Amino acid sequence: MDQNEFIQLFAEQFDETEPDEFTPETEFRSLEEWDSMVALMIIAMVDEEYNVKISGDDIRNSNTISDLMKVVESKK
Repeated sequence: MDQNEFIQLFAEQFDETEPDEFTPETEFRSLEEWDSMVALMIIAMVDEEYNVKISGDDIRNSNTISDLMKVVESKK
């Protein structure tokens, strides 16, 4: 899995946050735009792009984008 591609796809789920704010270390749940709708969009994006099902618990247990990417990789 390409990290830059994952971050780009992740960033595309946000309307107002600038794409350059997203790095592997970004604590995504602390972003002002973060809410349950964005979480659902992330779950759908991961399912569609990587054919991996993640849960709300997976997101709650991830602090950074890198953490979430590791979860996705572990479920492939």
